Amino acid sequence: MTARTRDGTLSAVSFDLSVWALPEGATPAEVRAAVQRCREGRHGDRHPDPRVVGFYRAITAAYPDRQAGPGSPWEVTPLHAAADHVELNLFPTCEDQVLLDIERLAGEHGLMLFDAQDGSVYPPPARVIP
Repeated sequence: MTARTRDGTLSAVSFDLSVWALPEGATPAEVRAAVQRCREGRHGDRHPDPRVVGFYRAITAAYPDRQAGPGSPWEVTPLHAAADHVELNLFPTCEDQVLLDIERLAGEHGLMLFDAQDGSVYPPPARVIP
């Protein structure tokens, strides 16, 4: 996978996650199907899900995606935000705290996590049943 960095050069690797606002009880297969629709450019006409809006505002308050400066975790800016998801392309060297914050905020907003590296789908930590 290649991605264009802030300075316009191509990077061979980025660490890609996305967070998804799907109905309660959505399965990993449903998340993967939504990811595929996005990759095909099929974004439904609908109002932004408040969970996505809340997540986007919170994550970009901590880690701005507009005019991102040195030390930004984002390899691709601005973040891709749609009505039902936010795509996060991170530098592979970003601090672990960024990933912890993404997981925490996904949990606070009831969003599913999709790991593009291996196709794994994770419920947010707040929804994991011990």
